[in-house]
Amino acid sequence: MTRTTRLAIDVGGTFTDVVELIPETGALVFDKVATTPDAPARGVLDAFGKAGASMDEVAMFTHGTTLGLNALLTRRGARTAVISTRGFRDVYLLGRTDRRTNYDITYRKPTPLLERYDTYEVTERSLFDGSVHTPFDTEDAHAVARLIAERGYESVAVAFLHAYANPDHELRMRAVLAEAAPGVAVTLSHELSREYREFERTSTAVLDAYIKPTVRRYLEVLEGELASGGFEGRFLMTRSGGGAMTARAAREQPVSLILSGPAGGVIGASALSRLIGRPNLITIDMGGTSLDASLVLDSEPVSYQGAEFEGMPINTPSLYIHTIGAGGGSLAWLDEAGALQVGPQSAGASPGPASYGRGGTLPTFTDAALVLGYLGADSPLGGALTLDAGLAEGALRPIAETLGLSVKALARGIVRISTTKIMGAVRAITVELGRDPQDFALLSFGGGGGLVAVDVAHELGIPTVVVPPGQGAFSAFGMLMADVQHDFARTTVTPLASLEPGTAEAAYRRMEEEAAGLLEQEGFGPERRTTARMLDVRYTGQEHAVTVPFPTGAEDMAGAVARAFAGLHERQYGHVMDDPVEITTMRVRATGHVDKPTLPRIGTRTDGRPRAGGVRPVFLDEDEQAVEYALHVRESLLAGDVITGPAVIAEHTATTVIHEGDRLEVGPLGEMVITLHHDHPKGTR
Repeated sequence: MTRTTRLAIDVGGTFTDVVELIPETGALVFDKVATTPDAPARGVLDAFGKAGASMDEVAMFTHGTTLGLNALLTRRGARTAVISTRGFRDVYLLGRTDRRTNYDITYRKPTPLLERYDTYEVTERSLFDGSVHTPFDTEDAHAVARLIAERGYESVAVAFLHAYANPDHELRMRAVLAEAAPGVAVTLSHELSREYREFERTSTAVLDAYIKPTVRRYLEVLEGELASGGFEGRFLMTRSGGGAMTARAAREQPVSLILSGPAGGVIGASALSRLIGRPNLITIDMGGTSLDASLVLDSEPVSYQGAEFEGMPINTPSLYIHTIGAGGGSLAWLDEAGALQVGPQSAGASPGPASYGRGGTLPTFTDAALVLGYLGADSPLGGALTLDAGLAEGALRPIAETLGLSVKALARGIVRISTTKIMGAVRAITVELGRDPQDFALLSFGGGGGLVAVDVAHELGIPTVVVPPGQGAFSAFGMLMADVQHDFARTTVTPLASLEPGTAEAAYRRMEEEAAGLLEQEGFGPERRTTARMLDVRYTGQEHAVTVPFPTGAEDMAGAVARAFAGLHERQYGHVMDDPVEITTMRVRATGHVDKPTLPRIGTRTDGRPRAGGVRPVFLDEDEQAVEYALHVRESLLAGDVITGPAVIAEHTATTVIHEGDRLEVGPLGEMVITLHHDHPKGTR
């Protein structure tokens, strides 16, 4: 059988989204199934079943999951040990010994993933230039490996001093562990990061080791189920850095999957920005459990080196994504002072919001949106889940009575609090970094994004909101756009003026040869792979660097790098200096290119205008009990259609709300472009 169909599945906290690309027509089919936290592979297989194609018809399956992230959040990863160079046992637990919040007396450092009892040391030491200062002590290594086997560790991270310059001792330690503790999963720090900064490299290795057994078991089960169903296509996983990796690579380096799900939406956003001619976007992805905010600048996602999880560095490239606990399933509750709070706790997929009728009794954002009239029982979620307004009101009533409010007034308060939290997330990636939100359009997606996007944009002065086709499963669409990506780095702290072109060329070629070998193994021939050379540059004595393209072929290499660095430093920090410049790290990004789907153009209306299919009474405030919002079905809209607010646009996987004075126009790809009226109607702030 000829395999042509492509499938992307994004597992979220509440729903699992699936997008199917039908190659014969180029059509995209968006759908949702419930996430199954107790057996995550089952939800993915349910999503396969929801798609029209059988497994043996699928040529490429791209997958994003929060499995590793959830293991970290809940501290349910593997029992992990860390092995360091003798004398450096406490690198991981000491960290940087800095204090991020100087004036908060309640501040406590995040709980580490292991205790000092779990840290070990082996006699060995390399120097920064790769030379051996103390030979690897094989007998000492065997003694440590036996202890790790006896104490029942599931996973171990090996992080030796200066292994980025000479990985030989880490490789020998793995061989010893394979002999003395064969059942233990092993992570070597140099295989994740060939860069200096001992704590950051150790932290990355520990994070990877902590989730490795969990991710491996999941992928082994999933791959087995797919194979038994006849799947023989290419299986890719989205990476935190914005590309994809093969499932085999993901089993070995699961730390690259920690932001796997949110990355898909940002990849899709950058592709859509090019298609619709809007190069600068703020993205908000509101799912069932959390909201992810990010930026697209000049149609490219913003990436950086130095992501963190709860204060623990991840020294691999990541997209710049700001996550908060504000999703459709976020719980409303009263704090010790009796004040109303929303999130970060979530009802999740099981039992979910009260209105789902699955046994949940606690009030959530979704229940509040249903009580207000934003959502309705007339439009089942995913075509299958009908919401129950009575259950939603029942869940909200106890808090409403405690606060002396009506149930509808409490619902409005819950939505306002969520909107305010989301505004804070947007400000964190714009205003707090010197960017004006008014210079961007707001791209809203995820199952809950359309409910809050217009209110957030009004409050921040953002003139335009864009809602993509298939907004509820847009992150899964972005996964279809993800190329396979590998990042390589070599620390080389050298004055820029001293960098010899021949030395740089030799270092880059070694990394490119390694990259070519990897991509060849993964099925990407020379015509389907590219590499990009980059350089980390800083003023001498600075702590952190910025990354600039390496000017391959430039006659004055040092001058070209200095000019690029000055321009980027001016743009990011607002000034330049006359200090000497040095390089810290040479980087190569290798890409294996997959075929990109194109969004099909939708038809235009030949006569008339879009007709509402009814109305939804929407509660705005106590003075104006209900306002009739026209109810439209998105699947019936055509290119060029114009809707003026107030209106609710319901679709298969999500709902969008616009208010009085807002104007929505449907674009040629089915995107909804909402131009906002500056005078916001009463009650929606």
